[in-house]
Amino acid sequence: MDIYEEIVRLRQEGRRGAIATIVNVRGSIPSFETAKMLIRDDGSILGTVGGGCVEAEVWQAAREVMESEKPRTITFNLNQDPKYDTGLVCGGTLDIFIEPVLPPASLYIFGAGHVALSLYRTAKTAGFDINVIDDRNSYANRERFPEAKEVVAEDFDRAMAKISPSEISYIVIVTRGHHDDMRVLRWAVQTQARYIGMIGSKRKTITIFRELVKEGIPEHLFERVHAPVGLDIGAITPEEIAVAITAELIAVRRRVERPLPHMSWFHSRKIDANSPNAESEIASDEFKREKS
Repeated sequence: MDIYEEIVRLRQEGRRGAIATIVNVRGSIPSFETAKMLIRDDGSILGTVGGGCVEAEVWQAAREVMESEKPRTITFNLNQDPKYDTGLVCGGTLDIFIEPVLPPASLYIFGAGHVALSLYRTAKTAGFDINVIDDRNSYANRERFPEAKEVVAEDFDRAMAKISPSEISYIVIVTRGHHDDMRVLRWAVQTQARYIGMIGSKRKTITIFRELVKEGIPEHLFERVHAPVGLDIGAITPEEIAVAITAELIAVRRRVERPLPHMSWFHSRKIDANSPNAESEIASDEFKREKS
């Protein structure tokens, strides 16, 4: 079985893996430079980088690389550590580079208006597989979104019933109204999606948040919602808003470690979403930010 063909198959199936490659050799080792081993998400392997304890440590490191989605390099000194004894005459050093094999990130855009169209273009360029959902045939069609993976023109509730976002899925809510945004958010926070973003002001956000909490949806589910959506770059036009959203999608995808502004401002400013004074607290907070 060819390693490269297997990598393609894994990605098409939405699965993870890691590829380990010997990138540097000094001295004698029980393999050769550029040797590769593919570790699949189920723990199975294809290929070899030398066997023995070296391979066992590479397998464990590969599992960590899959989880972190960040590559790493491991150095093995076969001459100084007896645990790497393979029974062969080896005494060299080798560096093994391990990189993640990840399926394409799926972005579900709910809404097909001006912001959605611009977001489709920028996020597609950034490498996301785009799925567009809207209940209007005149907006959700192949003429407007020719390179989208899927374009769904159907009632939001029926469309959502057919979608099962995974932990590598991203959801952006940019429908044409408050009611539809709330419908989609109600569903989205109960999925496994890595990212959920909703367009709108803080006043709109807190209104929707408060209504859904009253319905019985656990408050902690909203902590991973990015609302208002996108990085704060002063975006105004649909094109600028799309850039801000795409930048935030990339930051989440690449697991940027610094904090990103999203719905956790409820907690950072200790604003009680159920308080009757919540909206005035939001207004006061926005005024202070404008003056600072």
